[in-house]
Amino acid sequence: ETLEEQAWKLAGEEFNLASPKQVGEILFTKLELPVIRKTKSGPSTDAKVLQALSFQHELPKIVLQHRTLSKLQGTYVKALPQLIHEETGRIHTQFNQTVTATGRLSSSNPNLQNIPNKTAVGRQIREAFIAAPGNVLISLDYSQIELRLLAHVSGDPVLVESFRAGEDVHARTASEIFQMSLKEVGRHERSIAKSINFGLLYGMGPHRLSQEVGITRAEAKEYIDRYFERYQGIRVWHEKTLVQAHQDLSVRTIFGRRRMLPDLAAKNKLVTQRAERTAINTPIQGSAADLLKKAMVIAFADLQRLFPAVRLLLQVHDELVLEVPENQASEVEQLVKNAMEKVVALDVPLVVEGGRGMNWADAH
Repeated sequence: ETLEEQAWKLAGEEFNLASPKQVGEILFTKLELPVIRKTKSGPSTDAKVLQALSFQHELPKIVLQHRTLSKLQGTYVKALPQLIHEETGRIHTQFNQTVTATGRLSSSNPNLQNIPNKTAVGRQIREAFIAAPGNVLISLDYSQIELRLLAHVSGDPVLVESFRAGEDVHARTASEIFQMSLKEVGRHERSIAKSINFGLLYGMGPHRLSQEVGITRAEAKEYIDRYFERYQGIRVWHEKTLVQAHQDLSVRTIFGRRRMLPDLAAKNKLVTQRAERTAINTPIQGSAADLLKKAMVIAFADLQRLFPAVRLLLQVHDELVLEVPENQASEVEQLVKNAMEKVVALDVPLVVEGGRGMNWADAH
């Protein structure tokens, strides 16, 4: 309600923040903000558009916040209490093995994988997930798994050395592209480097980077060019992967699981480019998915044998959540951590970070 009032004040009139049509009329007709992308029904007001427009006016940012809160309220705050099982008094999600193209497990009825963890409100929702009396929740999370896999598959000497030395990889990238010592790297430089490190896993170009970190497109292009100059192993791997993908119309994870990409042969350039981004990302994200599944199988077998009271509750992308009797917490944490870190031998170490608490927010 507070955000709604702020939005009305900025717009100079009342309108329905949940209506894309009304939001579009206010932003593009009344406030005359630039139309970034059009759909069949008119100018787009999706999250990317609002994000880009929020540099020019405060209203798009408020609409975005309102949407986020509305989604959390509708999806979790109002919905979850209705899903409590009569007999167990708990909420039970459903994990699907063959829904995502990347090979990750997905969660539905309700989806417990996309409760945001970085926002205060998201954390409040996670606080509502509590351990049964006498138990604690343990959360174990792979640290920068996708970048570690990138280092492994590309064999890039700078990235491999950085992980082996236990460096802050984003700070190291910043020092490479800004040509400064590690000590000189500030928050701004590290933030840009982090966006580049993760963005290039998803085929991000200069335009997207410029929007994400609020720099000019020319600067973004220069940073990406410098990145590939310093991380030549990644550039070579990118090129080889795309050549192979175009030949096979498919790519594989490090465990050999294959993903077909027929769109690589499409006549439409945009469709082909999207498939190329997927070709770069799948060996990384798909391998991370395979790796965590293998770790879960190994850890579960050990837990059943040694700690039968432990429940493996949730898998959220790179994180496992377990419910553990308090007196077994330390041993169980070590056992699962070992299973996750030793599941496969890579050229760089796998690192797992753990936490525990009476609720999910405290554990993670």
